[in-house]
Amino acid sequence: MSDDHDDSAIAAQVRDLEAVLEEKGLLDPRELDQVLEAFAAKSSPANGFRVVARAWTDDGFRTRLLDDANEALPELGLSMGGGLQPQVLHVVENTADVHNVVVCTLCSCYPLSLLGPSPTWYKSPAYRSKVVSHPREVLEQFGLTLPESTRIEVWDANAESRYMVLPRRPDGTQELTEAELAGLVTRNGLIGTAAV
Repeated sequence: MSDDHDDSAIAAQVRDLEAVLEEKGLLDPRELDQVLEAFAAKSSPANGFRVVARAWTDDGFRTRLLDDANEALPELGLSMGGGLQPQVLHVVENTADVHNVVVCTLCSCYPLSLLGPSPTWYKSPAYRSKVVSHPREVLEQFGLTLPESTRIEVWDANAESRYMVLPRRPDGTQELTEAELAGLVTRNGLIGTAAV
């Protein structure tokens, strides 16, 4: 695949495969629609917000999340399931010295169940190519200016692996509840194009 990846060609292939499976009686389109609707109903950035808020308030959960996110997510009733192929979620933590940003250079692989539908810009060839070569410049276009001393790490998602950023907890939030903290998190913060 390349940067000129054509999602419409893949969509056409999926429709053709669905038609063949329907003809052979292996797929009931109503059941498929129900499964897709149920998955979409549960896919929301609010899931990622909850994950971050728990990591900010529970050091044990934070450690488990960073070590093996797929094992930690069920603690919140979440998972990376829902597809034909299991996806491994890697959570990368922003610190005072390192800022992480996520991209999928081949297409638009994205942890849909935790972040909801991906933003249009995430799929754009301009973002996908430029964030890899000039991440600081791209972050500045999003309004995020980091100190020159901050190292920026770019994580490239793929069909098997997805990434989510664990943003730094804002100063002065020690008295906030987990629900209040979740309200501070943004989808762009989970991708790394914004601070929280």
